[in-house]
This record gives sequence, C-alpha cells and structure tokens, in this order.
Amino acid sequence: MEDLESIYTDIIMEQSMSNHNKRKIDKPDKSEHGHNPSCGDDITLEITYEGDKISDLAFSGHGCAISQASTSIMIDLLKGKTKEEAKKIIDIFLKMIRREEVTEEQLEKLGDARALQNISNMPARVKCAELAWYTMQKIL
Repeated sequence: MEDLESIYTDIIMEQSMSNHNKRKIDKPDKSEHGHNPSCGDDITLEITYEGDKISDLAFSGHGCAISQASTSIMIDLLKGKTKEEAKKIIDIFLKMIRREEVTEEQLEKLGDARALQNISNMPARVKCAELAWYTMQKIL
C-alpha cells in the first residue's frame, strides 16, 4: 500500500507543478469562477464545446498544491468527454472524496483523479480537492 500512496503523492505533486492546463482560452463558450475562502484557493475555469463534447478546458488562478493538482487532473480527465459523461465522472469523484460508496468500476473511470482519494481522510483539505469539480458542475 505504501508504494501506491507514494505513486499517488507523486501524481499530485507533478500535477500541482504542471502548467499544461493553466492558461486562458481565446474565446471560451463559458467560464466560471470558484473560490474557497477557507484557504484562499481561487480559480476560473474556461471551456469550449464542439457540439456536446468538451473540446477545450483550461484554468487560471492560484491555490494550494491539492487544489491546483485536482483542477489539472480534472481537466485532463474531462477533455473530449460529452457533457453527460463529464457529469457522471464529477459525481463519482465527489462521492469518492466525501467517502460515500463507490464501486471499483466507478473508481476506474477517475484515472489519475483516484490519486486524490486519500484527501478524504483530511477533512480540512477536502474543499481544496472539490473546488474545481463543483465549479465544473456549475458550467455544465
């Protein structure tokens, strides 16, 4: 189990320092601001659609390593998905992070977002991990 936790920690650190999803979209179809007053995380998500699919998704803003990693992981996971697929994935993630019942099959749909599962053991950090996902729910 320690190796898995180490891999998950590496994913979170790598994603929090990566800027590949941190940018502005020229002409977004929608944007939504998300703010977590308890620790100062502040993001703006921008999205473009191609029909019903998410063709581009990016964010700007600042926050702790967990919120930044969670946002970047979410973007990687949802790009190319339909709105309906994205809503289902968001629902699974939020259930996982709130320690609600999710199946192994559902968890597999989360890809790297599964790395954030242990955050559910740190109540003060759950809001950091959830911020982008709730902000994305508003957009959809």
